[in-house]
Amino acid sequence: MTAQGAALPRRTAPAGGPGGRPAGASGVVSQLLLALVCGGYATGAAFGWGSPDLAKTMGDFGLSGAAVLAAVSCFWYARTRTTRFRPAWLLFAVSSGMAGFGNAVWGWYEVVLRERVPTTSPADFAFLLFAPPAIIGLLVLARRPVTRAGWVCLALDSWLIGGSLLTLSWSLALAHTAHFADETVAHAALSLAYPLLDIVLVSMVLALHFRRSSANRSAVNTAIAALALTVLCDALFTSPLLRENYRSGQILDAGWFAGYMLMAYAPWVTRQQERASGASGTGGRQAQAQPSSGRPIAGSLAALTPYLAAAVCTLGILYNVLDGHHVDRVVLFTGCTVVLALVVRQGIMLLDNISLTQELAQTENHFRSLVQGSSDVIMIAAPTGVLRYVSPAAAGVYGRAAEDLVGSELASLIHPEDLGRVVHEVRRFLAAPPADEPTTRIECRFRSGDGDWLNVESTVKRHHGGLIFNSRDVTERVRLQAQLQHTAEHDPLTDLPNRSLFTKRVQQALAGRRVTDPGTAVLFIDLDGFKAVNDTVGHQAGDELLVQAARRLQESVRAGDSTARFGGDEFAALIIGDGTRDPSAREYRIMEIADRLRLTLSQPYVVEGGTEVRVAASIGVAFAEPGITPGTLMRNADLAMYRAKQAGKGRVELYRPHLQDEVVRRAERTTRWRTALNDGEFALLHQPVVELATGRVTAVAAQARWRSPQGILFPPEEFLPGTDPDRGDESGRTAELGRWTLEKALEQAERRRAAGHAVPVYVRLSAARLVDRALPAKHFESLLLRHGMPAGGLVLELTGVDSRVPLDELERRLASLRRFGVRIALDGFGSGHAAMSALRRLPVDVLRLDRDLVDGVADSVRLRKITAGLLRIAGDLGMQSVAEGVDDAEQARALRAMGCTHAQGLAFSGPLDEHRLRQALGRSPFPVPGGPLDGDGGPAPAGPLPSPANRLPGGGKRVLLGGPVPVNVLLPSALRAGGAGALAHAPLRSNSETPIPPT
Repeated sequence: MTAQGAALPRRTAPAGGPGGRPAGASGVVSQLLLALVCGGYATGAAFGWGSPDLAKTMGDFGLSGAAVLAAVSCFWYARTRTTRFRPAWLLFAVSSGMAGFGNAVWGWYEVVLRERVPTTSPADFAFLLFAPPAIIGLLVLARRPVTRAGWVCLALDSWLIGGSLLTLSWSLALAHTAHFADETVAHAALSLAYPLLDIVLVSMVLALHFRRSSANRSAVNTAIAALALTVLCDALFTSPLLRENYRSGQILDAGWFAGYMLMAYAPWVTRQQERASGASGTGGRQAQAQPSSGRPIAGSLAALTPYLAAAVCTLGILYNVLDGHHVDRVVLFTGCTVVLALVVRQGIMLLDNISLTQELAQTENHFRSLVQGSSDVIMIAAPTGVLRYVSPAAAGVYGRAAEDLVGSELASLIHPEDLGRVVHEVRRFLAAPPADEPTTRIECRFRSGDGDWLNVESTVKRHHGGLIFNSRDVTERVRLQAQLQHTAEHDPLTDLPNRSLFTKRVQQALAGRRVTDPGTAVLFIDLDGFKAVNDTVGHQAGDELLVQAARRLQESVRAGDSTARFGGDEFAALIIGDGTRDPSAREYRIMEIADRLRLTLSQPYVVEGGTEVRVAASIGVAFAEPGITPGTLMRNADLAMYRAKQAGKGRVELYRPHLQDEVVRRAERTTRWRTALNDGEFALLHQPVVELATGRVTAVAAQARWRSPQGILFPPEEFLPGTDPDRGDESGRTAELGRWTLEKALEQAERRRAAGHAVPVYVRLSAARLVDRALPAKHFESLLLRHGMPAGGLVLELTGVDSRVPLDELERRLASLRRFGVRIALDGFGSGHAAMSALRRLPVDVLRLDRDLVDGVADSVRLRKITAGLLRIAGDLGMQSVAEGVDDAEQARALRAMGCTHAQGLAFSGPLDEHRLRQALGRSPFPVPGGPLDGDGGPAPAGPLPSPANRLPGGGKRVLLGGPVPVNVLLPSALRAGGAGALAHAPLRSNSETPIPPT
């Protein structure tokens, strides 16, 4: 392709028949069948049909059958098709029916009665009625003028043609017919009516042939040809020479027969051509879209037809005058009217041309103003691609004068990267049918006057084989779209790709040439402790940390790899495989990259105000195995990251298939847990809180248990495993269980108080849950009022107090609860970095020592000093102290000696159901080692020894272990001596609790 023809390729001529119309198989068969029938009739007429009787039959009833067939065909088409030409086909049906009736009457006389047809018969009137419906039908088919001048010109054209034909016919034959002296007036009038109606019909055929409507053009042409052939045969029949020697069945009947058959075929031509076009496909549509090459010639003939008719009339009169023939008055009158009509028509056309010229000038000025004043650039390109016209707006849009662009090649102004796409679109547009696609839209880059490339959008239309471009500058719109696209696919804070774009890149990596390379991996990264940075330093500092982490992440991966931020403190990286075939080498390489990322992201960050903060990075790695989907690969990396956080954070974990099994088990456990809570499978047990000075039960601690279908009671740590506060995996279940525990504990406390056992109840509640806006202070107030709890009847055990919980909000909430009579216990005191800060700021009534401080207090001197110091702090602050997990007598004795006021553990009782709890509350106080109930007033033995009555033969003692029924235990010598750990091997579990199976 040359440079000139690059943008606008030439259109090739489609294959097909003349005029670009494809010939369908059904149309060819119909036309061949029609030609065979007409040819067969003509052959029979030429050879006389073999006998005079058969000739008369075929000449009369054969023509009648053909005319009736035409009438039925036109009538059926008009009834079954919805078209605006329906009246015309109905009129053609009436016209053909009249012809069929006339021929049938003619055959009745000649064939049936074997008589000569009378001079004036019903057949003559039927033949006379053939022309009027046909004339009116032609008027319906004509393209109607839109102005009065058009109607006048149409009438004048008809008279010019009709008058000329009348002049010639009168001169040649009609004058002789009109002077038949021995004929009646009716016969003379009938003789003149035939040719006159034929003249009118011929005039309409000629006048309307060039004014027919463009719709159903083939059908209209066929109908006009049928009428023209019929009129021609009528004209030959009216001539005296032929009429005197005419016999039915002669060759003249073949013309009428062919005319009737053409009329029968005419309505269905359009349907057959539509089928042929559909079968020919695109080539047929292209052919139909091509303008006919004969249309300019047809327009010229349409304009010259009236003048040619008038010229023929004038030449006929002059010939008769110059030859010395007498000029008949009818010829003279008709000729004068023809000349007068020609003069009038010429004057009307002159005035109409003047008006059209003025309108054209105004329209041209109007459109010139629109084109030159338009902000869009309008360009006209020749078929060679050379610009012929460029509007003045090019100076403002392209920065180049319109004169400089005219004559240049369009291909040289388009960006080389866009040229191929533009050429392809132009070729496709030119190949499409204009009716189906009148315009197209092309967007490309266009060279401006200063050498820059502008984004230009052009609406393209066809124009005399070339193209018209209506172009506008859309550079700003394209930039805005690109910016919006970037915003939709990137994180606004770090400008890293978001989850959507990252997923697309993972999909591209899995679908590319490395689809079978398992070295491709996805890394999920979570910053551990990021929430603490937001809570302590501020969200602005947290945002700066995320920006720095994103920068470190981008700088730590290769150019072909991808990074993303999913939101919060979650990041991801796509590492493309390097083609290594060794699985261990691939794993080593990816794990090395992941560990380097972990170290890089775990380095200190300097944020707002020069503050240095640290976070760790937990990374999960998943490899792209063959056949894996992007969603599955990303899910595997996420599961591996979860595993890294559960294993202690700041780690790199590789995905293994068993991680998915853990997810399934966790989902099943969650479903089973929710079903159990809704079905009432949870039970609430209470463990007594014993005063170490007296052994009295001063409170009970509510503890939830899940009773399995096998009757096993599971503690909360079994169905609510430890969770990550940063992620809040189990927060929903914990909150739901806490709500149920609180309401159930208050309900049972109300019933115990009604039974005469008014002891406070301890209920655990996390600090994060307490400051949650979904649990307002009014909720506690309504519960306390509903169950009639007295002041001090509810003690909230506050858990999970650390730096992530806002102490200001927690302090306000606790102060509000204390006004309702709720006492506050700080649970787990002695563990965690925020315990002392909470003790300093929060309104606490009770300190509950952590189990880690109690387990070794009887053996470790160092731990004993720490515990003693904490208990001294509680005493100085006027608080009660409760030691958790006191499971043997040595622990109880040591804690009592240090000043601990209360204890809770298996040394006194395990968790009890409601029935056993009420029994425990109704009996005597628990014996406390080193207390006033100890034997002879000396040191108490290591166990609850109520009285000598409980001694058993052989040194055994009756020990009460949390239930109302004594359990006989044969104490060893160490127990009788009161040695340390005397109850370490005793059955310390309460009677109400079933052993928990190992997990």
